[in-house]
Amino acid sequence: MSDATMATPPSVVEAGALEHGDLLAHDAVPAALISMRDIWKTYQMGSEELHALRGVSFDVQRGEYMAIIGPSGSGKSTLMNLIGCLDTPSQGRYWINGKLVSAMDDDELARIRNKEIGFVFQTFNLLARATALHNVELPLIYAGISSADRHERARQSLASVELTDRMTHRPNELSGGQRQRVAIARALVNHPSLLLADEPTGALDSHTSVEIMNLFEKLHSDGNTIIVVTHEPDIAARAHRVISIRDGQIERDERIK
Repeated sequence: MSDATMATPPSVVEAGALEHGDLLAHDAVPAALISMRDIWKTYQMGSEELHALRGVSFDVQRGEYMAIIGPSGSGKSTLMNLIGCLDTPSQGRYWINGKLVSAMDDDELARIRNKEIGFVFQTFNLLARATALHNVELPLIYAGISSADRHERARQSLASVELTDRMTHRPNELSGGQRQRVAIARALVNHPSLLLADEPTGALDSHTSVEIMNLFEKLHSDGNTIIVVTHEPDIAARAHRVISIRDGQIERDERIK
């Protein structure tokens, strides 16, 4: 067979298709929920370059419960921002659910964040004057869900974190643990592909921290994919896999359960 009649090589197909984040039927797109390949994040500091991430590569399978741990300045927060599509890498490729997000613009990233990722933050980020129910509804409003559907889905999400009796309470009427449960319910209400938690127990006492981590274990057993970013070894140890970051690189990637 002559070169002219040969089919287009797979590598040529991949290059064009992956630039647009298209899901392909062959091995060009990883089957994992998250795939990072040779991820760099570089900041220009005057005449110097600061490499916050240096060639990070890993996969996260659907249904995994993973922790990312590292000291201050290790690059773990930068990595979290990239996983959460809050930022884009300087170099490398990042797929989530078959979509190449590392090449997306701000509008496309916003859609991915709303559809694919549920965020849980250390400071809860709840609207002070809104009830728990309305706080949980917010992502559904942005997604254009009807009022009746919003109410029902928000109620179900609050029930899943055992807050049925606190739906009409405002944040100042809730304990720290209850506020974090509202934040988790809000993160789950859109049925995201990934639950991404940044220091989820950082503002809680030890007893409440255990309760929240027990809730994460339950959510994982229900089939949710979870990534917890933390600097606390005891919190990371609750996950089933731990990636340790130091100086912008993966120091260890170990399965512990």
